[in-house]
Amino acid sequence: MSESEAITGIGQIAALLGADPLFVAQVAALTIFIGVMVLIVSEKVHRTLAALMGAALVLALGILPFSEENLAEHVDFNTLGVLVGMMLFVSVAKKSGLFEFLAVKSAKLVKGDPWLIMLSLMIITAILSALLDNVTTVLLIGPMTFMICRELRLDPVPFFITQIIASNVGGTATLIGDPPNIMIGSAAHLTFIDFVLVDAPIVVVILAATAAVFYFLYGRKLQVEGEHLDGIMKLNENEAIIDKSLFIKSIVMICVVALAFGLHGALGLESSVIALSAAAVMMLIGRQNIEETILGVEWTTIGFFGGLFIVVGGMVQTGLIGMFADFLVNATHGQEVLAILLILIASAIISAILDNIPFVATMIPVLITMGDSGIDVVPLWWALSLGACLGGNGTLIGASANVVLSGISNREGYPLTFIRFLKVGAPMMALSIVISGIYLVLRFT
Repeated sequence: MSESEAITGIGQIAALLGADPLFVAQVAALTIFIGVMVLIVSEKVHRTLAALMGAALVLALGILPFSEENLAEHVDFNTLGVLVGMMLFVSVAKKSGLFEFLAVKSAKLVKGDPWLIMLSLMIITAILSALLDNVTTVLLIGPMTFMICRELRLDPVPFFITQIIASNVGGTATLIGDPPNIMIGSAAHLTFIDFVLVDAPIVVVILAATAAVFYFLYGRKLQVEGEHLDGIMKLNENEAIIDKSLFIKSIVMICVVALAFGLHGALGLESSVIALSAAAVMMLIGRQNIEETILGVEWTTIGFFGGLFIVVGGMVQTGLIGMFADFLVNATHGQEVLAILLILIASAIISAILDNIPFVATMIPVLITMGDSGIDVVPLWWALSLGACLGGNGTLIGASANVVLSGISNREGYPLTFIRFLKVGAPMMALSIVISGIYLVLRFT
């Protein structure tokens, strides 16, 4: 569909103003996008409502004419399918008590040593965030962390901070770990294995560096009385298992899903097909209440994605994204290293201030347009992935997992403030971006 066809819905407005219809459409699309971003950042309106209002305006004004063709072109149904599938999967698996079992078992394995508990919970959070998604992971690990810290008479806030960092780092490693990666993988046709081969190695390095910093920051200061250690050792991890049959099924299915995602490229199956199939099988063998399971899906997140795709689609349709892509090409003068570092650093900074999902949704069509002009954008996809995912650690509002876990901490009476997190998160983000920058330049140039 041509740009002129895209603006017929606001042709009357342009006629009244005596202006070029395309220019009016571009101004309207950009204004709507900025308005949605302002509402999201200000938190005056729920981000899902902001995105849906923006989408409604884009469609109502005819900036993006409503049709099956346009929706199929601009709404990434593969991303939505992966999110819904994994949310349904976890909604069943969490009822087994698997995640609580892991938290208690890890605490006992290290004999109640507070630093080793912090480290083990970090590693568990990172691994689960890579295999599931980071929001679900912190929702499951957070309450158990608080219980362990209560037994040890420790401030849980440092534990929560380390888990926020670990969830965003771990989620960077795979296709399904963080929503931006799901979006990037779908748009760039990158497989689960591609993410494991490119992102996972540097994620391991970053996680190790993060753990080393946290040892000097927190580990050496953690002290626990002997009587409190006894309390941890008396916990029975088997009591955390709610449904033994579902517990075993969940472990088996997690392994099957990980294998299926690893092979989905070779099998010729979209990642959404794997996720939705896994959800269907899990609901069938889990024998849980289907209506209750479906309610476990974060439908507000799905609505947010859908609305945002349409808002960004309006900017694609009017040519704004193409103009921005041309600007990036001219700004970097075809220098690959400069382009990689520019996108990596910009992605990190912007994702620390905004939610990384809107930023990635905006950048995807930019990189596609750059690729269509003959530029090798493969390194840029990875720069966008690392920058957007790791940038979420910069501030307390940088990623959804941050907000969720801080909410748990605040609810339990241990405030995790914006400034307290910023003092730790911003330096850790900077460290991870420096490591990523060196890695990307060495690997792709």
